[in-house]
Amino acid sequence: MGQAAGPAKRGKAKAVLIAGPTASGKSALALALAKRFGGVVINADSMQVYRDLQIITARPSTEEMAAAPHRLYGTVDGQVNFSVGRWIEAALAEIATAEAAGLLPILIGGTGLYFKALTQGISDIPPVPDEIRQRLRAEAEGLPAPVLHQRLAALDPVTAAKLRPNDPQRTLRALEVFVATGRPLADWQQDGRGAPALPIQQCAAMFLSVEREPLRRRIDERFVAMMAAGALDEVARLASRGLDPALPVMRAHGVPGLIAHLAGEMSLTEAIAKGQRDTRAYAKRQETWFRHQMPGFAALPPNEALAALTAGLQA
Repeated sequence: MGQAAGPAKRGKAKAVLIAGPTASGKSALALALAKRFGGVVINADSMQVYRDLQIITARPSTEEMAAAPHRLYGTVDGQVNFSVGRWIEAALAEIATAEAAGLLPILIGGTGLYFKALTQGISDIPPVPDEIRQRLRAEAEGLPAPVLHQRLAALDPVTAAKLRPNDPQRTLRALEVFVATGRPLADWQQDGRGAPALPIQQCAAMFLSVEREPLRRRIDERFVAMMAAGALDEVARLASRGLDPALPVMRAHGVPGLIAHLAGEMSLTEAIAKGQRDTRAYAKRQETWFRHQMPGFAALPPNEALAALTAGLQA
């Protein structure tokens, strides 16, 4: 009886980076590579880090996570504002652990800022003291996002001009930096970035590019499947915690509409439509981000990605 084949031999790539819009097939690709090359899948999605939301963020299934090692999925409590700096620290630790075990790190996700900071460096912004963060968030609670944006525009018009008025998370971050440091966030960003923690030249990096109409259909169908799998109950449990609505976990696509439905402010049909619409808009922004912000990522359709990455890793 012959022995099972071991992992395929690979070349010099230190890690694989797989990016792409939501519902583009990233998880299946990462799992196939992990099985073929002996890899560990490391999450690079800013919403899938939260343990409160498994269904609505489309975390890998129990079966997928049992088929290969998965890291940084559901490891952060929803009351934490998990920053890009904290993700880089956690991701680098997982990469080092994988290397020590002889495993190939496969970083997968749709959060472009995570990949950009990892491969291009991050601005050296001083940490915001907890008391300042808590005070500003208490003051912001209940305020409409455009009102927060107006406050930021009065202090840091350059940064405000780069942010959408309905993005309370990034608006609050910019306000926190200004209050804590006395300098606009735009100034800190202009000072340049530190050395990249994982230069793109050391990686096999790919962006999954999907035609818009098929992707829109997949997003809509997946949201319906999430609802059937218990997404409403999951969001109800999150809402019962009474967390700050400006926290990232409270802004996950689908969550605001379902919370509005639970509060009697929106029908379930309207909440589902809003979740689908917001997710489609996010996928469009993801596509734009990676095409313009991420040099070094090869863009390929999902059905060509596995063969291309396999060839690159074996080179």
